[in-house]
Amino acid sequence: MRGRKIIARWLFCFGMAAYALAAGLPPAPVVAATKQEVAAYRKAVGKRFAGWVRQLRAEAQAKGIRASTFDVAMKGVKVNWSLRDLAPPDLGPGQPARPAVEKKSRQKQQPEFDRPAKYFPPNGLAYVTKLGRQKRSAWGKTLEAIEKKYGVEPHVVLAIWGRETAYGRAKLPYYAIAALATQAFMGRRAEKFREELLLALQILDEGHITRAGMKSSWAGAMGHTQFLPSDFRKYAVDFNGDGKLDIWGTIPDALASTANFLRSNGWEAGKTWGYEVSLPKGFDCTLEGVAGERSIGEWVDLGVTRTRARKFRPDRLPERAYLVAPAGTLGPAFLVLKNFAVFRTYNKADLYALYVGHVADRIALGGAFEGGWSRVESFTRDEMKRLQQAVTDAGFNVGKIDGLMGTITRAAIGKWQRKLGLPVTCYPPRSLLKRAAARAPE
Repeated sequence: MRGRKIIARWLFCFGMAAYALAAGLPPAPVVAATKQEVAAYRKAVGKRFAGWVRQLRAEAQAKGIRASTFDVAMKGVKVNWSLRDLAPPDLGPGQPARPAVEKKSRQKQQPEFDRPAKYFPPNGLAYVTKLGRQKRSAWGKTLEAIEKKYGVEPHVVLAIWGRETAYGRAKLPYYAIAALATQAFMGRRAEKFREELLLALQILDEGHITRAGMKSSWAGAMGHTQFLPSDFRKYAVDFNGDGKLDIWGTIPDALASTANFLRSNGWEAGKTWGYEVSLPKGFDCTLEGVAGERSIGEWVDLGVTRTRARKFRPDRLPERAYLVAPAGTLGPAFLVLKNFAVFRTYNKADLYALYVGHVADRIALGGAFEGGWSRVESFTRDEMKRLQQAVTDAGFNVGKIDGLMGTITRAAIGKWQRKLGLPVTCYPPRSLLKRAAARAPE
């Protein structure tokens, strides 16, 4: 039982990152401080937050939110200093200085952009697959009705439910209004969260959920399948017909809302998200990414084959696909289709899309990946930014310099490796950081 709880916690902590990819800005300089100085600074920030809440109240009323709803929702809400992605303010002259609240620790990469193998632990995959099949049996009629209405297959909806909250086993730890208010006041994406906070207040005002029931992740993602308030507003549905859009406690509503999200973003019923493939010896890994998209037939002409001696169906050969290889040549490779892109509208990370696609396949009686993950090295976000900058200085496009190693960055790294006369793996060894530190244009 303890092992199951640990896996459920792991699934939730990774899955609730669905709309919370950080902006990646370096923290502002801070000064060392005593406990008393930290307390004084936080007290001053709390006063400023109270003034900010008063201003927000007027804005909320202008949007039609009742004053009584706002007052009940915000009662007792304070800055939550434990949340991620905060950017505490500089209070200015005559105010307490912004302190170093905690000792500096090694920066962690987001799980969706860390070493790929960590995202696919065998025991975790087996557990979430087993539970998914159980849920398919328990909610079979509901899932069939959802598929009939929205055209999204049961195993697909179940995979997202499993990824986000381990089928509801992982409890949401925060009051959504408090989390969103903190992020809107001093988060790295404050304007975005201000919009989400006002939408959350509207949801309360309309009576879809009570204050006590409005639980969320640290970023305000709510319910069984982790909707931000803006997603709730666009995609939530009342599938059980009780007059409420309840993604927190009503499983049919939560699962149907997820299916509605996927359909609205282009889900193609009856089609897969992609295929695990084998690459021929000496294959050019820099063809990875959307820029290298071509028909499946053209990939076959390049020597790409399906794993486990399977064949592509002839009617699939004209379909457009692009290559995703999260560990470059050091791990499994995949040809991905339109439904993969739809998964990325739920969470833009490739590993997330691969995970839910793979779990969906396994729930539908598929097997594990054939290709294994080699032990590649991990990078902090700041380290990856330095590496991206070095690759850019060398003349290769990494996309956005954001510290996140996606397909564009991996392809660019492969091109840089080739220029340097190094083995072309499209996944960097840490030795490349020495060249990144030098920042000398090649």
